[in-house]
Amino acid sequence: MAETHVLFVEDDDVIREATQLTLERDGFKVTAVPDGIVGLESFRAAKPDIALLDVMVPGLDGVSLCRRIRDESTVPVIMLSARADSIDVVLGLEAGADDYVTKPFDSAVLVARIRAVLRRFGHAAGGGGPEAAACDDSGPLRFGDLEIDTDGMEVRRDGEPVALTPTEMRLLLEFSTAPGSVLSRDRLLTSVWDYEWGGDTRVVDVHVQRLRTKIGQDRIETVRGFGYKLRA
Repeated sequence: MAETHVLFVEDDDVIREATQLTLERDGFKVTAVPDGIVGLESFRAAKPDIALLDVMVPGLDGVSLCRRIRDESTVPVIMLSARADSIDVVLGLEAGADDYVTKPFDSAVLVARIRAVLRRFGHAAGGGGPEAAACDDSGPLRFGDLEIDTDGMEVRRDGEPVALTPTEMRLLLEFSTAPGSVLSRDRLLTSVWDYEWGGDTRVVDVHVQRLRTKIGQDRIETVRGFGYKLRA
């Protein structure tokens, strides 16, 4: 089985080299570069399975690099941020990142988070098996002007195709399994992000907002103090 290829963009030499060694020891192939411009060039040339981007890198910062990657690809992106409460976390998620990890990080947590993201995207995850998406053979699901083809993994709104990232698609599918029911942020973190531990609910909130801009602001309702629900 081919190694899962990680693009790692980090300007701190010590962190970059130590993290590269850790990831390689865990079965990943790693392309590690020190700045965003080289990172974009490496992304286009190497076509990695996942990108791990530090927010504060020279040349092209991690958030801008994430946007450039998202313009060209749905490959999963994890942002690294030095501060858990930094606005950079939200900016990175809004730019299209699928998850983030706060620095300094435990190497085991980073590897677990990478593998969780890759499982959602169906990659080997450094030796782990792909996760099959659950499909409904009864035909497309319809919620107002929204149509979800669970076999073809396609979404249309008013008959027009809607481009979703894999994480956004998984989030929408999770809502579609229980239309009209309130889903808590903790449930969504577990079922969509595959968190086996408590996570930052900002990841959920930003992805819900991104999904709303694509399928309609009123399609997903906020139930204050509880979570979100898909309007049937």
